[in-house]
Amino acid sequence: MTSNPRPRASLGRVLDDLGATLLDLVHGDAERADQIGGVVIHDPVDAPVLPPNALVLGIGVDEPGAVVALLRQLGTARAAGLVLRAPVPATPDVRAAADSAGVALLGLSRGAPWAHLAAMLRSLLAEGDVGVAEQESLGGLPSGDLFAVANAIASLLDAPITIEDRNSRVLAFSGRQDEADPSRVETILGRQVPERYARILSDRGVFRELHRTDSPVFINPVAEGDDAFAMPRVAIAVRAGDEVLGSIWAAVAAPLSEERAEAFQDAAKLVALHLLRVRAGADVQRRLRADLLSSALEGGAGAREALDRLGLSGQPLMVLGVAMSGIEEDTASIAHERQRLSDAFALHLSAVHPRSAAALVGGVTYGLVPLTGPVADGEERAVRIADDFLDRVGERMRPVVAIGPVARDLAGLAHTRTSTDRTLRVLRDGRGERRVARLGDIQVEALMLELRDMVAARGDRPTGALARLLDYDRQHHSNLVETLAAWLDAFGDVSSAAESLYVHPNTFRYRLRRLAEVGEIDLADPDQRFVAMLQLRVLAPR
Repeated sequence: MTSNPRPRASLGRVLDDLGATLLDLVHGDAERADQIGGVVIHDPVDAPVLPPNALVLGIGVDEPGAVVALLRQLGTARAAGLVLRAPVPATPDVRAAADSAGVALLGLSRGAPWAHLAAMLRSLLAEGDVGVAEQESLGGLPSGDLFAVANAIASLLDAPITIEDRNSRVLAFSGRQDEADPSRVETILGRQVPERYARILSDRGVFRELHRTDSPVFINPVAEGDDAFAMPRVAIAVRAGDEVLGSIWAAVAAPLSEERAEAFQDAAKLVALHLLRVRAGADVQRRLRADLLSSALEGGAGAREALDRLGLSGQPLMVLGVAMSGIEEDTASIAHERQRLSDAFALHLSAVHPRSAAALVGGVTYGLVPLTGPVADGEERAVRIADDFLDRVGERMRPVVAIGPVARDLAGLAHTRTSTDRTLRVLRDGRGERRVARLGDIQVEALMLELRDMVAARGDRPTGALARLLDYDRQHHSNLVETLAAWLDAFGDVSSAAESLYVHPNTFRYRLRRLAEVGEIDLADPDQRFVAMLQLRVLAPR
């Protein structure tokens, strides 16, 4: 009698695929929960919202007392499992707490980064939570399930397998990795072929040979001090036409037989189909999520259905907008960076709340996060989320984050999106040092930009004193307009204004008298000062 396969999102399946190398079941029943509801990072300062049957990553939790307290919380929240860094303090109290909570206790191997475990888990458990469709099959295996493919190839070749992308990052691996050498284990723990091994393979021409042939390539073991892999490898490129999608690597004892080499080539074609399906599925999910999120933010007839499909209806929502600042023209590389930033933001929000949604819409990544506390604290909470995200991604992509008002209901979403866009426009304009802002923080700047749009649309030009000063500066190559702007910005403080222009105060006073004469402006008149300041902000060339 053939048993049914484990559900793809079950804790037992996770241990089947990631066990022995990454995870170890320390205590509890892995079969208790049929489906894992999500992967959540534990934060002792700001407790995250847990979906039912969550798998919780207890980063930094190592004291038995803290483990017991956390297990009690997770039992109340109906979590499926808790992952701690090995060695796990499995004291009698910890075991009793795990039993009472019904939470399985797992250990993460030392040396394995938490970020890599989170990425592997999300990849393994990904089912597509928007518009779930019937699971397809490729070659008799669930479509896009690279771990199942890796295990099938491992059985075919009788050798542990890794499936890697073009940059030698591990996408999936089979069981039996403990039969390979330490270099393979290090590769699995880091989810990346270590640089020193990649350099050795590159120097030996392995990658060059791999990319120019469709046949398996046999690699003899290398023993060079500490940089050694003791077992031979057989690798084959995974291709889609002329494009190399990745490669498959098997740790073997000897060259493959003719039959197994042929089977390896057939397996590479199957892996190509799965990789293409993963790529296509990701693109479809992105487009669908973007369409649903855009519909929800526009507040039209389909907004309620869109929110329902995103799982966000009937609750107050925090709205955040992320964009890249200082972009003058869109190029292919900018589009790629923008998508990477969007993916990073979506991953960040998923750790904040499992039901959050983020998508790239017209150059801006919008994020919707359910609010679990008081509505009055929503914007401050969103600011903290934005600050944490910017601290993680750094400044290389020049990201800025706008915080919209909390949308209490469906009708408020369109207004919140408008406020977010107005705030983002100011941040992207790059006239200040702010990287995170709410509309209330920059409302004057937003109004100035909108006034500029209005006068530009009407074709208005500077008049009066400002027009005379601009003409004089153009004809005499002087800087009277700059002098006026500096004096107004300094509230009439000549010393500060002169310092901002790097000139002597007496020189500045002379220019000030000259601009009053040329512009025919009375600087003692508050109305004339206001008109000059407004025209400088709205009408003067930037």
